[in-house]
Amino acid sequence: GVPYWATIPVAGVVAGVIGFLIGIPALRLAGVYLALATFALALSIPPILNHFDKFTGGHEGIVIPPVVPPFGLSLSQEQWLYYMCSGIALLLFAFAWGIIRSRTGRAFMAIRDSETAAVASGISLAYYKTLAFGLSAFYAGIAGSLLAIAGSYVNPDSFGLSLSLALLVGVVIGGLGLDIGAVLGGLFVVWIPYFAEKASGLSIAGLPFGGKPDIFFGALLILILFFAPNGAAGLLRRGWHGYHSFRGVTRQRLAEQEPTEIVP
Repeated sequence: GVPYWATIPVAGVVAGVIGFLIGIPALRLAGVYLALATFALALSIPPILNHFDKFTGGHEGIVIPPVVPPFGLSLSQEQWLYYMCSGIALLLFAFAWGIIRSRTGRAFMAIRDSETAAVASGISLAYYKTLAFGLSAFYAGIAGSLLAIAGSYVNPDSFGLSLSLALLVGVVIGGLGLDIGAVLGGLFVVWIPYFAEKASGLSIAGLPFGGKPDIFFGALLILILFFAPNGAAGLLRRGWHGYHSFRGVTRQRLAEQEPTEIVP
């Protein structure tokens, strides 16, 4: 009975608070152990939600009424969902862009580079680590609410280990620590499996690969990691710097070849 647009900020706040609370015990973990703890949450939470089937619908899930464009707009449901989700994504991207370039973002980068140096500079590890958990969970809550609204259906089984692995792969492929990396990673998570499915009908040296998209998906992952170890965003940044360096060298050579005019 709650309007769908009201559930979006509520989902973000609730998820952010839970993420902040989870970040408190996670302060004792680092590196691979922290990654294992987050994967343990991805494995344990869906069965717990399925247990409370009267609230979550269990394996059957919850069917949500379809979204109707507001204010009498002459848009289809798909068009309105597209514009709404794209607008919210742009706002959240701008917010993240501002955070990275603020004092909080500089503290995040200092902790990422060296926790010892960050503490020596007066940065509170406990505060900024739990804040990072809370902010990331806030974004996940917003995304989860949009996923439920766009699909008009939500099921605890939708948020399993495979989704966590796909999101992790997307972040790494997109480029860690870069603004545009999350956007490129999101495109990767959506489109690469689609192209892998299309390519699964090919045959190499007479060996058919019909119905085996995972082979091409894994091969694409290996190729991307081999040619772009810093992610797609890092590859684009390296190409952009190389282009500017090439332009600078070209301009310098042209300047050296120009004849010097002698004025009497």
